[in-house]
Amino acid sequence: MKRLRVRAAASVVALGLLAGCGDGRDFVDASSVPQLQVHAADARNGKPRVAVPRGPRSSFTPFRTAGDGTEVVTTKWHGRKSGFTGDIWVWVPPEYHQAQYAASGFPVLIALPGAYGYPFNYWAGDAFALQERIARWSRQGKTLPFIVVMPVLNPGRKYYDGSDIPGQPKMGTWLTEDVPDFARANFRTYKSRDGWAFMGSSSGGFAALKAVLKEPRKFKAAIVNGPDTAPDSPMWQGHPAEMRANDPRHLARRLAARRSPPVYLAFELGSKEAAVPDVKRFIKDYTGGPVHSTLFEIPGGVHSPHTYIQRMADSLHWISEQMQGPVPSV
Repeated sequence: MKRLRVRAAASVVALGLLAGCGDGRDFVDASSVPQLQVHAADARNGKPRVAVPRGPRSSFTPFRTAGDGTEVVTTKWHGRKSGFTGDIWVWVPPEYHQAQYAASGFPVLIALPGAYGYPFNYWAGDAFALQERIARWSRQGKTLPFIVVMPVLNPGRKYYDGSDIPGQPKMGTWLTEDVPDFARANFRTYKSRDGWAFMGSSSGGFAALKAVLKEPRKFKAAIVNGPDTAPDSPMWQGHPAEMRANDPRHLARRLAARRSPPVYLAFELGSKEAAVPDVKRFIKDYTGGPVHSTLFEIPGGVHSPHTYIQRMADSLHWISEQMQGPVPSV
């Protein structure tokens, strides 16, 4: 099912790029998104523990300049735990460089694309203007100012389900260990899971969903757009036990049976997507208890990031309410 839906998403993205859709061209109405409320966070003595950059520092290359003058940059990172080396794009919000936040950590959003997500993560480009939108929404007080980290997803154009499939590159370790290590090496982040979230679409949505359910002590929230809800890579053949260990349904039930810290899942779904029944069934049967969820269904929406960007402000607001933002010193 993934391969059929991903091909459709890739086609829509390609058409959108040819049409030149960028900031303001994909209409996003965030006027009804409320201001963030003050909320408690997992912190010691009420103060979040900041993780200062510990290196090794990366050498960055400019990728594009956003509409507000901030930059998306790129680098190559060797994952010491997975053994995989891949490209990562990253953007820091304007607040990161402001004097009042010079000693503060910032929340990290690991953003994963649909389709193969290789060799390029489309969230880094200007087609969806994700960075410009986050800058605007955080300035308006509707979302947190996230550091956005955008790694490659499926090297060699094969679907790894964001997992360590036996005999294959350890893409689960890459996403949940090495990519966070990259962020901690280069930026002021938080030690608590309050500062860590995923966002992904289609194949990236599955990877985001699975990562948070599998590692609830490391990541607190995910935005899950048009995902598969079960692993379906052909490379799982002959490995049923490992496949089950990476199945979001199994992971959600395991969290419910244990004293797990709560996780927060914001689903986005176009009303015309083939995944509608599966996603709604997953929410009904596998969320609850420590697995909190909300659904933003987009009327007339299809399996495309052009659909998901329409409710991104709502989703980012919902997970922002659960997370830790930067704390000014003055």
